[in-house]
Amino acid sequence: MVIQKKLGNLNTFPVESRIIDWLPVEWFETDKRILHKKTLSGREIILKFLNENPGLTQDDVVYEDEQCLVVIDITPCDSMVIHPANLYEMASVCYEIGNKHLPVFYDEGAILVPYEAPLFLLLQASGFSMRQEKRKLLRSLKTTVTPHGLNEGKSLFSKIMQLTTSSQHA
Repeated sequence: MVIQKKLGNLNTFPVESRIIDWLPVEWFETDKRILHKKTLSGREIILKFLNENPGLTQDDVVYEDEQCLVVIDITPCDSMVIHPANLYEMASVCYEIGNKHLPVFYDEGAILVPYEAPLFLLLQASGFSMRQEKRKLLRSLKTTVTPHGLNEGKSLFSKIMQLTTSSQHA
């Protein structure tokens, strides 16, 4: 079965008497445009989002019929759970994670990062309050910068360039 769009999310979708067939998806697969997976009942699913990033999230409904709903389930993975004590620790932790180019997630006051042993040991040796747990990585902090020329010239870089070039002509 080929799926090309999300239909909604369970928190607003009418389930009625239909069975939910969960589709396990890893956190790093949520932005993939083409994905071949099997639901828990064994149903073959091909997700094909060619025109846009799917941005799959927990409980997204991707298929429905009279008997069943196919719903996204983000699977738990080994994660580093970090509880910075103050803003200085938050900045330090984020700096170290940024140097590794790892994605950052946030949940209930904790920074979550996919587990990586060298970073875990580094942060632990630096005295940060942290532990390793199996967690669902659900709320990603978008840390990327918009490339030049996108968003109709509204990126931070283009705004700075516009200010510097307009002040030179004044």
